[in-house]
Amino acid sequence: MKLFRGCLALLFLGLLSAVAAPAADARLMVALMPKAKGNAYFISCKAGAERAARELGVELLFDGPAETNAAKQNEIVENWITLGVDVIAVAAENREGIATALRKAQRAGIKVITYDADTLPDARSFFVNQATPEGIGQTLMDEAARLCGGNGEFAIITATLTAGNQREWQKHIEARLAAKYPGMKLVAVRPSDDFKDRAQSEATALMSAYPKLKLIMALCTPAVPGAAEAVKQAGKVGQVKVIGLGLPKENRRYVQEGVTDCVVLWNTDQLGYLTAYVAVAVARDQLKLGATSFPAGTLGAMRVEGDNVLLGRPFVFTKENIGQFEF
Repeated sequence: MKLFRGCLALLFLGLLSAVAAPAADARLMVALMPKAKGNAYFISCKAGAERAARELGVELLFDGPAETNAAKQNEIVENWITLGVDVIAVAAENREGIATALRKAQRAGIKVITYDADTLPDARSFFVNQATPEGIGQTLMDEAARLCGGNGEFAIITATLTAGNQREWQKHIEARLAAKYPGMKLVAVRPSDDFKDRAQSEATALMSAYPKLKLIMALCTPAVPGAAEAVKQAGKVGQVKVIGLGLPKENRRYVQEGVTDCVVLWNTDQLGYLTAYVAVAVARDQLKLGATSFPAGTLGAMRVEGDNVLLGRPFVFTKENIGQFEF
């Protein structure tokens, strides 16, 4: 009987070891969601996040809607809750719309952060902020006023009219306009649904509707080359200026040809890299409210302001420097 009990004990310990071994070997699972997974902006973010994941030894899941779709983002969050990921990092298409699903993830014990575009503060712990909304809005408006000599009509092409980050940027563009450039007039804001072809069509329509239009300002990456192509095909290069937030690689040809004057952005690869580092630190309880700086691998110490981890100020890509960047 003693021998039998001893054998049972050994068998029980063996079963415990078999169950415990996978948990011990399991890697932290980071789920990264873009607004649209085919958008070159977010593909660049993914590359940076993958590099960080290799450095940190974690597993990275990357999934999102094929095109901007707030309901699809909610559906993917629900799937990740079922899967039991450790941390979710999402670029929110609709600030309010995704908050309920993210709160549910938090109640399930999953850590949540945002990047690129924020949700409501109680639905996540930190926001990885590519640049302050004030910095983006002021830089874009200052560049627009410089190109127009402080006078004239301009229009904005955005991704969607509900995109939280772009609504915030537009608010600061309009505040800068009112405060510093009384001679400038914003005549229209048009959505492109994050598609180059739609942006091109909207830019063509704007030039027809507003014959005195002097500048088109694009607030999403596909809209900048879309607007530039519309101006080029309309034969209005030099007459209608183009600026916006976009990737250097997608706009290099138009900038070098003089169709687009400049592109304002940040290093999107670094944004993805920083997001992965913040996600892992939050999941491991290594980053908490009250911190003022955060070590992020090769990026070094990044500034933390409240619940925002800041990548930095926007950068202006011009004909003189755009050829130096590969993303």
